[in-house]
Amino acid sequence: MSQVIHARFVEIAREISGELANAIANSPPLQLTPNQDFPFPERLCRAVAGQQLSVKAAASIWGRVVDSAVDQPLMDYFATVSPDTLRGCGLSTAKARTMRAIALAARSKQLDKTLLSELDHDDRTQYLTEIWGVGQWTADMMGIFYFGDPDIWPDGDTTARKNLERLTSRRRKTTRTAANFAPYRSYLALYMWHQADASIDAPIA
Repeated sequence: MSQVIHARFVEIAREISGELANAIANSPPLQLTPNQDFPFPERLCRAVAGQQLSVKAAASIWGRVVDSAVDQPLMDYFATVSPDTLRGCGLSTAKARTMRAIALAARSKQLDKTLLSELDHDDRTQYLTEIWGVGQWTADMMGIFYFGDPDIWPDGDTTARKNLERLTSRRRKTTRTAANFAPYRSYLALYMWHQADASIDAPIA
């Protein structure tokens, strides 16, 4: 499937920008592989923790957070831990508050993976963003990397957006450009992250 999408993307890109076509053609076919190795609430927290940070910084902070919980289940820990403790791990006040909100939602059985997987991305986004501190970017990352939704363009992701602008035109909205690649816009994001030499699963790794 990834080979077919890759070839189709090169064809579509040629109609938009030679630079974009060359960038995709020179990349290996990329595979969208959802990662559900950890419970959904934990992945959601990790995505929040890594927002607007480099891969290295996000991994370091998350490691300190996990270490601070010792052997306590993370959702139980986040529901009761002092915000000062999480700030000491490197999280902002807002992110610490979001961890608690996610933990409380998980405790209330509001983050059932099966239920969420049955929703389309728009409905899931609306559901998730009702949790304090969870925004569009986080919902997009979970849709792509946890649920494997093939047709999400994360316009709020600076790396994906800036690389698409660079390879096309800064005067053209990236949402408009990405629409040409439906129903596989998540793959377009993978190619844009690849262009930045970023790990394609970095946002929630």
